Amino acid sequence: MPRGPARIFKAALWSWQGLKAAWLHESSFRLEVCLFVVLAPLALWLGQGPVEQVLLIGSMLLVLAMELANSAIEAVIERYGPEYHVLAGRAKDMGSAAVFVLMMNVLLCWGLILAPRIL
Repeated sequence: MPRGPARIFKAALWSWQGLKAAWLHESSFRLEVCLFVVLAPLALWLGQGPVEQVLLIGSMLLVLAMELANSAIEAVIERYGPEYHVLAGRAKDMGSAAVFVLMMNVLLCWGLILAPRIL
C-alpha cells in the first residue's frame, strides 16, 4: 500500500467513487443530499454561534454517513443473492433502523435548538 500523499489521494478517490455510486443508485441518499443542500444554509443562518451551527449541520451529516453504510450493507447482501435469509433481513433492517435513529437525532437537535425561539 502506498504511504503519505499517494495513500491520501487513493483514499479520496475511493471515497469519491463511493459517493458517486450512492448518488447514482440510492434514491434515499439523493433525497437526503437534497435536504442537506437546502437545510445546511438555513442552519448557518438560524444557528446562534458555531456550536449550534455544528449541531444542526453535523446531525444531518451523520444521517448521510449512515445512509452510505446502510447502502453498503445492502449491496453486500445483494451480492450473495436475492433469496431471503433471516440474518440478511435482520442486517438490512438494522441498517435502516440506524438511519432512522439518526433522523430522529436531526429532529431532536433542530427541535431543541429552534423550538424555544418559536415558542
